[in-house]
Amino acid sequence: MVTTDIATRVWNHTFKLDPIIRSLLDTDFYKLLMLQMIHGIHPEVAATFQLINRTTRIRLAETIDEGELRAQLDHARTLRFSKREMIWLAGNSFYGTARIFRPEFLDWLSGFALPDYELSHVDGQFELRFEGPWTHTTMWEIPALAIVNELRSRAALKSAGRFELDVLYARAKARIWEKVERLRRLPDLRISDFGTRRRHSFLWQRWCVEALKEGLGDAFIGSSNVLLAMDTDLEAIGTNAHELPMVMAALATSDEALAEAPYRVLDEWERYYGGNLLVVLPDTFGTTGFLAGAPDRFAQWTGVRPDSAPPIEGGEEIIAWWRRHGVDPRDKLLVFSDALDVDSIEAAYRHFDGRVRMSFGWGTNLTNDFRGLSPEHDAALDPVSLVCKVVEVDGRPAVKLSDNPAKAIGRPEDIARYRRIFGEARFPAREQSV
Repeated sequence: MVTTDIATRVWNHTFKLDPIIRSLLDTDFYKLLMLQMIHGIHPEVAATFQLINRTTRIRLAETIDEGELRAQLDHARTLRFSKREMIWLAGNSFYGTARIFRPEFLDWLSGFALPDYELSHVDGQFELRFEGPWTHTTMWEIPALAIVNELRSRAALKSAGRFELDVLYARAKARIWEKVERLRRLPDLRISDFGTRRRHSFLWQRWCVEALKEGLGDAFIGSSNVLLAMDTDLEAIGTNAHELPMVMAALATSDEALAEAPYRVLDEWERYYGGNLLVVLPDTFGTTGFLAGAPDRFAQWTGVRPDSAPPIEGGEEIIAWWRRHGVDPRDKLLVFSDALDVDSIEAAYRHFDGRVRMSFGWGTNLTNDFRGLSPEHDAALDPVSLVCKVVEVDGRPAVKLSDNPAKAIGRPEDIARYRRIFGEARFPAREQSV
């Protein structure tokens, strides 16, 4: 595989050569898996997604040119799945399962296009919203985040000279390789790329994926990015995300239905997918409350992804839950994915080694770690905690609590109601992680 000279491409950026979104497959695999279930069970539901910058001190609308943002969003709306991509989705095996995507879904997907958007700015921040059928708006999440993050990176480096860029990327490559060398020391490590949503750029994510594939060998098990997985012959990694229980909860018409919503989602998921795709994501409304009410059958699933709890504390809580249900944790899987870097990967690996199977989804600190590499541009290259979340479902407000109270999303009165039903967060609020 020929590695791209990133500095040269950044120096010579043109829209034709480097649009930020090159393909509708440039998304996370869990979006396609969830989309198939949404299309099959909830095709009539309307869902509004909104860009939310949790790092409010960074005024994105004063950094990114609105015209450039509109041009990139408009370009993404022109994309369609190619014949080659549809053949790959139809014929490839995922998680050991052949033809995981059903023919009727693929027929519908072949004509898919991203819907329109609404863009304005208030007090230095963009207000970017996507309203319409859930089957369509859900697919804006990853492209929108990738576009805004890369435009910010491009704006930060617009004034950099050719050799300055060369040195910056050389330093960034050396940093990644130092991390690879540390991770090599962990026997039986299983790690994947989860870095699409807040990447520095598409080209940089591709370089990181290629570097990990060479540097970690079999320990690098794949990428959440479907396009990169296809192009680099890697496994596409991912299961489901917070939006499923958020939507089901928003649709609930009583407190009792709201309390059952996270479990109803998992029942629907199991009817669509089985085997290694049965990974519980428990923290949408707080892991402690979820585990307290979870039926025994979910302890039999393949594993759990403790996404927003501190890795060691969250993992211990889940292991204790398995044991209460008579399950041997050594037969189960913990998938760690929140704000990971080498130090936290090493700490979690050594803490749980021999007690449970582990996998690590490495995100922002893989694909957007330029801290301290360029004193002139350091602040502008520091990643922001940017999300694109569902905020309204069929005219009803959506809520996310998280295991980190600082990440709660929703109107204050709705957050208070959800906390009354699901319980207060076990863990204290922590600085917004990326």
